[in-house]
Amino acid sequence: MTDLAVCFDELPTRGGGRIGVARLNAPKALNALSLEMIQLVADKLDAWAVDPGVVAVWLEGSGDKAFCAGGDVVALYRALQETSQSDFPATYFTAEYRLDHRIHTYPKPLLVWGDGIVMGGGLGLMAGGFQRLVTETTLIAMPEITIGLYPDIGASWFLGRMPKGIGAYLGLTGAQLNARDALDLGLGDRFVPRERRDDLLGALAEADYGERAVSTCRSVVMRVIDRFEDRQQAPEGRVWRHRDHLQAMVDRSEVTEAVARLLADDSDDPWLAANRARLETGCPLTAHLVWRMLERHRHGSLADAFRDELALSVQCCHRGDLAEGVRALLIDKDKQPRWSHHDVASVPEADVQALMRSPWDDENHPLRDLGVGQRIQ
Repeated sequence: MTDLAVCFDELPTRGGGRIGVARLNAPKALNALSLEMIQLVADKLDAWAVDPGVVAVWLEGSGDKAFCAGGDVVALYRALQETSQSDFPATYFTAEYRLDHRIHTYPKPLLVWGDGIVMGGGLGLMAGGFQRLVTETTLIAMPEITIGLYPDIGASWFLGRMPKGIGAYLGLTGAQLNARDALDLGLGDRFVPRERRDDLLGALAEADYGERAVSTCRSVVMRVIDRFEDRQQAPEGRVWRHRDHLQAMVDRSEVTEAVARLLADDSDDPWLAANRARLETGCPLTAHLVWRMLERHRHGSLADAFRDELALSVQCCHRGDLAEGVRALLIDKDKQPRWSHHDVASVPEADVQALMRSPWDDENHPLRDLGVGQRIQ
């Protein structure tokens, strides 16, 4: 196994084209997204975007357990322990969100093989893909409430575009989703059995992309995937059968009321119970941030959401509960976080506002140019 953080390859296609393949390569860490990975993938995507020979891009993770289990929050924690004023959080999140936005706006068909665990930063890579492929092992979640962050990586934008209340429920509880849930909620596009990965890649390489116009390449990719999709093999979803119940609990005007209703729910369904337990022990401040960010970006642009998320994520590192959450879950592993507030109802509005205040003005924001044209067309 190579020591490279990301492995790149190019598969020749009929007619002299190529498919770019990028593979996150940290299987022992479940392909947790490091700054080096982000920078390598971003540079390669930029190069492939202007290469007329590249007809499509395939993004996946190494190993059989995860596409990407999230951002490298351990690196964030260590940087903050060295100095509370570390610039690393701003550097990391700026690079990550630029890459995520790049994937959403990528000019060529970009396929994401969302096999295994897809959490947090991994969902950021997957969410913007042209074709997001899920399998029988796909497990998607945004469990930031367990570490004192909040659903970032554009989730402030895409969670709010799910059926009313569902995105808020996912953010508040860190609920785990399978492939059927991903298809139902718009987080996945196609179900392809894991065992058909190699055959699918081979068929994509054998296809004829004609004059390589983007529209042609997209059509060819979709026709090839048609031959390998088999939704009948997808597991039974959890969200859709509980949709009315979830919306009845979460469709409130205040987060405190929604959380109270969720915690008072006496359903013994194992999935609902696990979500309820995660909320009960999760970060009270995170619940407010989830609610506030979904309200702020209901009608905004993706670029604006990323700009807002960058400011909030950096504030969570320097002024919020993130360091304590990471310590309890991933460093000391005592699973006994000492959150800054006892419960959701006891969080003062002033504490929420302090985190929502950007450390930059508009002219100096690191993502001020996001969405204003593209670095590469």
